[in-house]
Amino acid sequence: MAENGTPVYLVDAYSDPVVVRIEGRACFQNSAALRDFVGGMIRQGKKRFVLDFQQCASMDSTFLGVLAGAALQLRKAAPTDGSLVLARVGQRNLELIRNLGLHRLLTVDAGGFNLNFQSGEQVLPAAQRSELESARLVLEAHENLISADESNRAKFQDVMDFLKNRVEQKPG
Repeated sequence: MAENGTPVYLVDAYSDPVVVRIEGRACFQNSAALRDFVGGMIRQGKKRFVLDFQQCASMDSTFLGVLAGAALQLRKAAPTDGSLVLARVGQRNLELIRNLGLHRLLTVDAGGFNLNFQSGEQVLPAAQRSELESARLVLEAHENLISADESNRAKFQDVMDFLKNRVEQKPG
């Protein structure tokens, strides 16, 4: 975690696979930075990613939806040789991943995946977003969860309805 206790993503964009280490809570407040980073890496031709969850305290559904979206985007860009591995996932986080069906979309390694963080680790900055941008991110993330597993629709229908209403009401 950052010195002030804020959750952070530490990344090595130059390694293969690209490594992201999650420190602290992975949630809707900091998910946009991860979505933007992974999307940018995929556009640059990167196909292999490892996310290290050893220091991840907890995750919310928006973060999980961002992971689902990244996996879906990677599948389109590199259908045969792309990989998104969730490494060193603790038991509680593993339950969340399985409950939402993401283990069928991503590779989950709950064991002792060997990671090497020797090169340029940098902190992903979390940009300030407007209320509307945040609502759009959360809506998109939950749509990704439904794309990943249709049974998630019933779990998130109320959230989806609320967010669609918020997004449609606000201009911009």
